Formats: sequence, structure tokens, C-alpha cells
Amino acid sequence: MEIILLENIANLGDLGEQVTVKAGFGRNFLIPQKKAVPATRDNIADFESRRAELEAIVRDQQTKAIARKAEIESLSITLTVKAGEEGKLFGSVTVRDIADAVTDKGVVLENSEVRLPEGPIREIGEYEVDVHLGSDVDAIVKVSVIAEE
Repeated sequence: MEIILLENIANLGDLGEQVTVKAGFGRNFLIPQKKAVPATRDNIADFESRRAELEAIVRDQQTKAIARKAEIESLSITLTVKAGEEGKLFGSVTVRDIADAVTDKGVVLENSEVRLPEGPIREIGEYEVDVHLGSDVDAIVKVSVIAEE
């Protein structure tokens, strides 16, 4: 399926590129999320007439993401959780816990923006957690997990 991307998408392409994707991915995800449109003659002409507007929107989103990155990287989060004597947690620290802690500090952060590629945190310690804010903007938040006394 040929589509025209309406925003930058990691591992796929940039705004305005015509790419070929599997039909299900295009039909069930990209098009309903308004990230792409089918590459028909009418859509290509419409896109070319709106290109400047769409590029301005992408630049604006990028600027906001860079501002959020500076705010997030200035934060240091401390989470107090129940833990055993060996440093193992009773439970785990998940993306939701981290997103809520950052939001409590005054910077809005969605659960989907927090990346824990190795899964939830299950031990006491200091961690650097990746936060994906946009197609090219990633931040790191420092998270300290300490035991409850």
C-alpha cells in the first residue's frame, strides 16, 4: 500500500515521503491516527498545497518537545517503595509510576512516552530512564528507587 506520511515516523520516513507499507499497518494504524493518507492523485495534490502548513506544525511540535526535554532532564525523581533486605522490590516500578512522579513535579508526561526496554524496575538503585518526546527528541530522567523504612 502506497501512502504519504503527514509527520515524521521513526523507522519509516519523514513528512511528505511516499512509502510502501503493509496494507494492515496503513489501513488500521497510520490512516486512522492521521499520520498518513493513501497516495492517490488527489491526496498528492492536496498534500503539496498544504506542505508548508504541515511543515510548520511539525516544526512547532519539535520546538515544544525540545522545551519539554530541558524541563525533564532538569528533574531528579525519587521513588520510595517496599523492598526486601537484599534490595529486591516487593512489586516493581513501572512506566506509570515514573510518568506520575514526573507529572507531580509539574511536567506533563504520558505513560507512552516513558521507555523501559528491559521491563519494570525491580531493584533498589539509581536509573537513567529514556523518555521519547517526539520523532527526533529523546530525554533522560534520573530515577532513584529507595527502600521504605
